[in-house]
Amino acid sequence: MHLYKPILQPQDIPERFKEAWNRYDPNGIADLFFDNADFINVTGKWWDNKKDIWKAHDFGLRLIFQHSKMEVLAVKVKMLTENIAIVHAHMRIIGQTEKEVDNAGPRETLFLFVARKVNNEWLCESAQNTDIILGKQTNIRDENGNLKSVSYKEKL
Repeated sequence: MHLYKPILQPQDIPERFKEAWNRYDPNGIADLFFDNADFINVTGKWWDNKKDIWKAHDFGLRLIFQHSKMEVLAVKVKMLTENIAIVHAHMRIIGQTEKEVDNAGPRETLFLFVARKVNNEWLCESAQNTDIILGKQTNIRDENGNLKSVSYKEKL
């Protein structure tokens, strides 16, 4: 099904994603997914097939993350059936290309991968990536329409 060695355990998916990312390899990322897979990024962009997942990561790894490194901080697997798993992964990215700031700084995200085993190998049906914004509970739109993370605890 794919170019690289098969994924034999669902908990290996985040590590394989990281390895492809750190090689700046959109093929390696797309190769983790079924042809009709879904991927939602941190801003809510939604791709619903492997070709578009490849295109999005090719663009991002060439223009936004071309000097970045990703690391896996934690992984949790929840088996729904023998052949379906939910994989949560806490990831950190450093080295994002600066835009509108002098130093993009490190980012931490939570990935959710929904994986399915076919012919003894695991591939992703769906993935979603969410930024971790410490100390905030939700987002609001300001008077200019910009999304801003806020804390309601500060008002207590």
